[in-house]
Amino acid sequence: MRTLVLILAAVAIAAAGCASSDYAKRPQLTGDPIVDGKNSIQFGPKKDRVLWEYRVALAAMRRGDYVEAKLQLDSAIARIGGIYTSDADAKKARGYFHKEAKKLFIGEPYERVMAYFYRGILYWMDGEPDNARACFRSAQFQDADAEKHVYAADYVLLDYLDGFATAKLNGDGKDEFDRAVKNARGTSAPPAYNKNANVLLFIEFGHGPKKFAAGAHAERLRFSEEVSVVRSVNLRVDTQQYSLLPYDDLQWQATTRGGREMDHILANKAVFKDVTTGTAIAAGATSLMLADPRMMRNHGNPGEAALIAGGIAAVAGILAATTQTEADIRAWDNLPRYLTFAPLQLTPGDHTVGIDFRDANGRTVSTKTVKFNVPANSTKDTILFVSEHNS
Repeated sequence: MRTLVLILAAVAIAAAGCASSDYAKRPQLTGDPIVDGKNSIQFGPKKDRVLWEYRVALAAMRRGDYVEAKLQLDSAIARIGGIYTSDADAKKARGYFHKEAKKLFIGEPYERVMAYFYRGILYWMDGEPDNARACFRSAQFQDADAEKHVYAADYVLLDYLDGFATAKLNGDGKDEFDRAVKNARGTSAPPAYNKNANVLLFIEFGHGPKKFAAGAHAERLRFSEEVSVVRSVNLRVDTQQYSLLPYDDLQWQATTRGGREMDHILANKAVFKDVTTGTAIAAGATSLMLADPRMMRNHGNPGEAALIAGGIAAVAGILAATTQTEADIRAWDNLPRYLTFAPLQLTPGDHTVGIDFRDANGRTVSTKTVKFNVPANSTKDTILFVSEHNS
C-alpha cells in the first residue's frame, strides 16, 4: 500500500508541474511589427523566441532593413540546430506530458526552409554566393523526408539557386538545374543559367498556410488555405517585359508531406490518452464493485483490493488528464504563399523595374516600382527583393 501511495504522490506532482505556465509582462502593442516583435523576443516566453525572430526578420526584409533581418535570422538558425541537442528544453519534445505549444518552437519544415531561403538571399546580396548556396542546400535538408523519401527536397528554387550559385562560382550546376526542372509543377521550367545575369530579382506574393488542430484530441496538425488573388507577375524593365509564374507554393509544401514524424508522435499520445482513460474507467468500476458490502462478506479482504483498484483508477485518470496531445498551431504567420525569381542581364547605370502583381485573368491587382543602380566593373550581383507585402 505504501508503494501505491508513493506512486499517486509522484504522479500528482508531475501533473502539477505540467499545469504550471509562465506569464511574461510585455510592453503595450504599438502596431509596428518589428517593434512589437522585438518586444516579444525580449519579454515573451523563451519557447516562442524563434517564432518571433522569424516574423521580425521577414518584416524587416520587406522594409529594406536587411541588417535587422540578418540578425534575427542568424539567431533563429542557430536555435534550429540547437533544438536537436540533449538540453532540458530539447528533451521536452520526447515527453508525453508536455504540450506541443509549450515546447521550443522551430517550426514545420516549410518554415525552417524559409529561414534558410531568406538568409541565402541576404548572403548573395552581400556578395557571398558561396554562403548563399550553403543556405539553399541547408534549406533542402530541412525539407528532406529522410525516412520515406516521398517529398524529399522538392523545392524548385532551392535546387535552381544552388546550381546557379555553383555556375557563378565557375562550377557546373547541371544536376541541380535538372532537379529544379523535374520538380517544376504546373508552371514553366526555370530558365537556363546565364552566368552574365547581374541583377537577380526575388519576388514573393500571396499569404502562406494557416495552421489548425483536428482529431478527437486536437492531435492532428492541419492547414487551411487562403486563396491568393495574385497568381502571376509581369516585369517591366526598361523596354522589356517578362511574365513570371510562381516556382514554389508554400501551401503545397506544407500539405503534401507524408508521414510527418510529429503526426506520428501526437497520434501515439492520443492512443496513450485513450488507453489510460479506459483503464481509469475500468479500474474505477472494479473498485466500486469490490467495495460493495456483499463482496466484503463473500471474499477474504476485498476492501484492500478495492483500494488498490481505486488507486489504479486515480493514477490512470491523472495520466490521461496530463497527457498533452494538442498539435502545435503556432505559425510564422507573415510568410507568403508563392515564390518566383528572375535573373536579368542589364547594362551598368540606373534602372527602374515595375512589378505588376496579376490575378488569374491577367488583370493587375497592384504594382511595385523599384529604382536601382547597376555598378560598372563590379563582380558583385545586384540583388532585389520585392514582396507584394512590402511596407
